[in-house]
Amino acid sequence: MTVFFGNSKGHSYCFDKKRQSFQNKAYYEPVRVTLERHSGGVMNTQRILKKQSILGIGYNLISYRDVMDICDFWRDKGESHYVTFAPIYSISLCHRDRQMQKATEQASLTLPDGIGNVFAAHLLGYAHEGRVTAPLTMLNICDWGRERNYRHFFYGGAEGVAERLAQRLMRLYPGLNIAGTYCPPFRHPSERESRKIIDLINASMPDIVWVCLGAPKQEIWMADHIGRIEATVMMGVGAAFNFISGNIKWAPEWVRKLGLEWIYRTIQEPRHIWRRHLIIPGFFFSVIRQKYSKNSQFNLDEKQT
Repeated sequence: MTVFFGNSKGHSYCFDKKRQSFQNKAYYEPVRVTLERHSGGVMNTQRILKKQSILGIGYNLISYRDVMDICDFWRDKGESHYVTFAPIYSISLCHRDRQMQKATEQASLTLPDGIGNVFAAHLLGYAHEGRVTAPLTMLNICDWGRERNYRHFFYGGAEGVAERLAQRLMRLYPGLNIAGTYCPPFRHPSERESRKIIDLINASMPDIVWVCLGAPKQEIWMADHIGRIEATVMMGVGAAFNFISGNIKWAPEWVRKLGLEWIYRTIQEPRHIWRRHLIIPGFFFSVIRQKYSKNSQFNLDEKQT
């Protein structure tokens, strides 16, 4: 099987798995995935697709299992969708960036990636399933999708990160079907380059395209490419590429379970992360205001005017 790759200048090249080009002596401890596999039973799509407003952003407060089931449902129906993972920083971006707001609103699923989203849902009285993070969603779907022969394409990240990510995932999940990887240029590609990228991705026939461009770029890219990328789902997973590839150290499992990953990331990347936390007090004040407002849905457009 030939797997396509690209470098940061947008040039593509390929490696052949038969030559074991992915071979790496580094040892990776397998990630523990405890979710049940897809049962093929009756699925309540209306419940899964229902959105609950948190400061004007509609969230799907569902489980990892629900995400996997709806992806399988879309695949069987031959549909194309995209999914966003939105911590409270993404809500802040939506309040400031109309393109980000529109791209998030048009996503088929918007998932609560941060502990702040979960607290907000609890304060607002919404039933929820806790956090649904981008890294664990990727790991779970890569594991579970082997039964269905899902093909995965990894788009974005710094040069070499997507390739290392593919290597690690294949070691974690033997039999994983990698359609390809591609690292686009950091500058905005020309229309001709964009067409080549689209053709490259489509030629690999992926079921899922994992997108790592950072917010708001990845959300806007997915919104612009829905209907052009021939895949069941595009998922904007941000830093998941770095965590799973080992490019950036991921918080220990116990830290993530306690909802303290944001503190760990601040210590790891203080210059990149600390400013994001300045919005936390204002965020919870706004959530409390939404809770006791006559209009509990909190109109984002009114907030921006």
